Amino acid sequence: MHKMLTFPDQLRLINERSAAFRAAVAAAPSLDVQMPTHPERTLFDHVQHVGMGRRKAAAIVAAGPADAPPEESAWGGGTGAPREREALLAWWVESVEHLASVLRQAGPDRGCWTWWGDSPSPQTSGAWARRQLHEIAVHTYDVQLTGGAQQPIPEEIALDGFDDCQFTLCATTVPWPHDPAIVDYHATEGHSWRLRLSHDGAQVAHLTPAAGEDPDTTYASARGTASDLVLFFYGRIPLDSLKFEGDRRVFDQLAAWDPSV
Repeated sequence: MHKMLTFPDQLRLINERSAAFRAAVAAAPSLDVQMPTHPERTLFDHVQHVGMGRRKAAAIVAAGPADAPPEESAWGGGTGAPREREALLAWWVESVEHLASVLRQAGPDRGCWTWWGDSPSPQTSGAWARRQLHEIAVHTYDVQLTGGAQQPIPEEIALDGFDDCQFTLCATTVPWPHDPAIVDYHATEGHSWRLRLSHDGAQVAHLTPAAGEDPDTTYASARGTASDLVLFFYGRIPLDSLKFEGDRRVFDQLAAWDPSV
């Protein structure tokens, strides 16, 4: 049975991944090095981008129920991040501590604006906490890669992270624009997901042996560690890094699909 992280787990792990992010930035040879996963950014640019994202998320949660996100004046600060390394690291810590404080005060059930309204994930502060954890985790990998010291995303984070990828980022009621397909994902840690793509959108379910699903109905499948599944989903590693079977074109179509357009 799939076990989701609790809200206290998410807050604890946001802090843990934030510390890993800080350590990777502190160990980098220069703030001017280019990001392998974002060649248009320097490491400084990346830290500023990710830190601003945490401040924006905090403002969204603090605002409560809304039809749109707050104006940038509510979270941008106007000046950006400081360029000196120690000051930048302190700014990063402050950004995440502010996010964690706002989430803690809100609790997991406060209604909030979200951009994933057509997915089954709730529009709550708890769902924002989940998103923030997994965004920080992937960006931590990005910074570690910059210094040549990348590490897998920790298992408990990665398993919940791929679940979030499927139910929040992939599941939608927007019609799938290609031939119907079924894609199975298998984490070597023992969890599996089934993605059904059709004119009804993208529907996700946990796949278990007890469900009696016929494996012959799948068009494609991919297997790897939970960390590798997450990194593949976010475009950090190629499909060839996983063990996959079936029609490769389905993965290419999924990567190119933007339901918001």
